[in-house]
Amino acid sequence: MQNDIDDELATPRHIGLEEAVFIVLVILSLLGISITDFSPHDGYGYWIMMVFVFAGLSIFVSWLQSKANEDDIGIIVKAQAMHWLHTLIVVGAAFLLNKSGQLTDTGASLVILLILALTTMLDGYRIGWQFSLLGFFLASCAIVVAYVEHFILASSGLGLLVVAGTFFWNYWLRKNSGFDDA
Repeated sequence: MQNDIDDELATPRHIGLEEAVFIVLVILSLLGISITDFSPHDGYGYWIMMVFVFAGLSIFVSWLQSKANEDDIGIIVKAQAMHWLHTLIVVGAAFLLNKSGQLTDTGASLVILLILALTTMLDGYRIGWQFSLLGFFLASCAIVVAYVEHFILASSGLGLLVVAGTFFWNYWLRKNSGFDDA
């Protein structure tokens, strides 16, 4: 585990850009939760679209990492494409369940959010702990939506906590490893 952290700090990665992608995905997720609250049908469509956005941005982050690590981008893109294609297949199944009347628009939105959460968690093993954390955030938001009356406020607070925790963790890693940008 410590070797992974040391390797991550020693590798000249585009950390600022990866953090920006992470923050954008958190914000887009919070926007999706708000849209789902306002209009469950629109929220359902939004979450389907977000699968493509998450896929594109995770491939982008993988590409950045491959440039820094001199990995074969073809192999990485193929693995990412298969990972997200399988996600789209399962999301398509949720779409069919919704169209058959087995799931409401809100229920389908939450199912797609959970599928996206799992896919993002698993993608984190490949491209970094922030994506795993993002997946846990998405799954937590789905639970919050189901159980908390004022879920937008609760999800926003959770989003702020996750982003702040990420900055703190990166700061702590750099400080304790002797790695300094200055």
